[in-house]
Amino acid sequence: MFLYIVGLIVLLFVYRWFRELGRVPNKSEKFVYITGCDTGFGNLLAKHLDTKGFRVIAGCYTEKGEDELKKCCSDKLTTLHLDVTDNNSIKKAADSIKTLVGEKGLWAVVNNAGVSFPTAPSDWLEIDDFKHMINVNLIGVVAITLSVLPLIKKAKGRVVNVASIFGRISTLGGAYCITKYGVEAFNDSLRRNMAPFGVKVLCIEPGFFKTGVTDSKIFETHFQRLWDKLPQEVKDEYGSDYVDRTKVAVKEQFEKMLDPDLMKVVSCMEHAVAAVHPRTRYSPGWDAKFFWLPLSYMPTFISDAFVLKQAVKPKVSIL
Repeated sequence: MFLYIVGLIVLLFVYRWFRELGRVPNKSEKFVYITGCDTGFGNLLAKHLDTKGFRVIAGCYTEKGEDELKKCCSDKLTTLHLDVTDNNSIKKAADSIKTLVGEKGLWAVVNNAGVSFPTAPSDWLEIDDFKHMINVNLIGVVAITLSVLPLIKKAKGRVVNVASIFGRISTLGGAYCITKYGVEAFNDSLRRNMAPFGVKVLCIEPGFFKTGVTDSKIFETHFQRLWDKLPQEVKDEYGSDYVDRTKVAVKEQFEKMLDPDLMKVVSCMEHAVAAVHPRTRYSPGWDAKFFWLPLSYMPTFISDAFVLKQAVKPKVSIL
């Protein structure tokens, strides 16, 4: 009986693998709008889809990002200045895309733009620290999607939302996990809402990868800035060596966990855009698949115990 079960599982995996091999035809007629293309995953995806023959529309925050993409990509790629927190910028980009795609509609939007700093204990932060990240990581995703959703419905295309494994389990102070949980919720509701129209809504949940989002030097700069602004009473609660201990711990964790192979994520993004039968969710990275996701399904007292054990303790900690 056991062998039958194992055989059935193997058969299901082979079937899924074979089913997922198919790619959509006429790529040269399909437009893909990507946000956050200055660096990281978005930049690599824009280049990758360009080589695959898609008509890439790359949203960049800086002129430098636009210029560098134009230099290394084909004439099929179009760049746009885009600030996902600015409604005028979003509308201007959407109007340009509408003119560009015409009656074909927009095949896919990839909501990739995001920030991860400031990240710190929540009692170190002010509401503006939350607002900025929420505006970029969550409101920006919703705003960009709504701005081009009619064009995607016309093409019966895809919405690809880049969340994080920390949209499944919250280990960080500040707004980052809050925004990624929000992206997951938006993704789920939109997927069900758009299913009758033939629009697929997919979610990417990367683990730890070596990008600007996980740059330990940037983390240290923001962390120190927040510490310097704290009232002395709060500093006393955490202890004078708390910042140094945290910097050491973060650097050690990043060295152990960060995966430098960004193509693991980009390949999932490409599959979500190009596959005839894409997956509903992708969790690139071994840490995401075999550690964070299983931990997120554990009883709360177990996940809490693990997260608290790994955390740097304040001076006045009772744990």
